[in-house]
Amino acid sequence: MSDPGILPGMSLECSLSVTVSEDGVGFTYDVTNAGDEPIELQFSDAQETDLVVEDAHGTEVWRWSAGRMFAQMLQQKELGPAETATYEFEWDDPEPGEYEATATLAATNADCGASAAFEV
Repeated sequence: MSDPGILPGMSLECSLSVTVSEDGVGFTYDVTNAGDEPIELQFSDAQETDLVVEDAHGTEVWRWSAGRMFAQMLQQKELGPAETATYEFEWDDPEPGEYEATATLAATNADCGASAAFEV
């Protein structure tokens, strides 16, 4: 079986927004099909995304997927033209400081990531 690689002509746009509040930090990661044709994203398990937070020194301080278990099942998700998949993450009780968050798509046939700097 050959690796499908990145699909030719695939047009995904990703964005990450951050909301800091007294309760913690909320992240919204949007993956949008910017093309004219449907896109079928393929995943090797139930994890569709991940989010990593690094401090000002580039040290990882929080990862959404850490300590989580994901069902071991192949899955697919279709995004129609102009359709957006939205993923939300919550980081409770972070230490004060400057950070950079990076969200990534866990699809086996597409790359799409977005980063955002923020301060707590």
